[in-house]
Amino acid sequence: MLLRSSVAQSQPAAPVGWPAEVRDVALRVLPPNLSDRRRWAEDIGTAFAALSIPAQAHKVCALAAVIEQDGRYLLVEEHTSAGLRLNTPAGHLEPGESPQDGAVREALEETGRVFTPEALLGVYMAASHDARGEPTTWLRFAYRGRAGEADPARPLDDGIVRTLWLTPAEIEASQARHRSPLVWRCVQDHLAGRRFALDAVHMDPSAGAPG
Repeated sequence: MLLRSSVAQSQPAAPVGWPAEVRDVALRVLPPNLSDRRRWAEDIGTAFAALSIPAQAHKVCALAAVIEQDGRYLLVEEHTSAGLRLNTPAGHLEPGESPQDGAVREALEETGRVFTPEALLGVYMAASHDARGEPTTWLRFAYRGRAGEADPARPLDDGIVRTLWLTPAEIEASQARHRSPLVWRCVQDHLAGRRFALDAVHMDPSAGAPG
């Protein structure tokens, strides 16, 4: 009886989908300096599907940079498993990284611009579902700030097609193409002047890089 219970508890969680969802996860975790990351991610997704290896659903911490200049907001157009989508520069928290530092890094990787956070815009929660209906819960730390000039010599992150400066009206009208419902919500909060001190997010030393 104890053995049966132990085996039942050790069963893997339901897969979040193959192979596109696995590919997207692989793209996020593969080293950024790895040559041909997209091909590696495609191969990993295919292998997961062939071997029926489940990818685990997680609650994910994400960062976003909300950048406005002359009445327009900086968005990226990117490849996703659902096709081309629009998003604020955003991504996942790396081990040992603070949310603020993560937002700076993601903005640089996705837009080629140095992002300087000026305030915390807010902390948001949303869920997305993969092709199999499995949910992933996202906790997004969004920062508002300014960005420098784009570095034309710096390649954009894998999957990023281009950057766009859009008006609030254009962003509102394109909600069907947003990667997350939080894209428009963050712009709305920015327009409303929402802001919190950067030190409102406390990072305990236990969350820092090991060693």
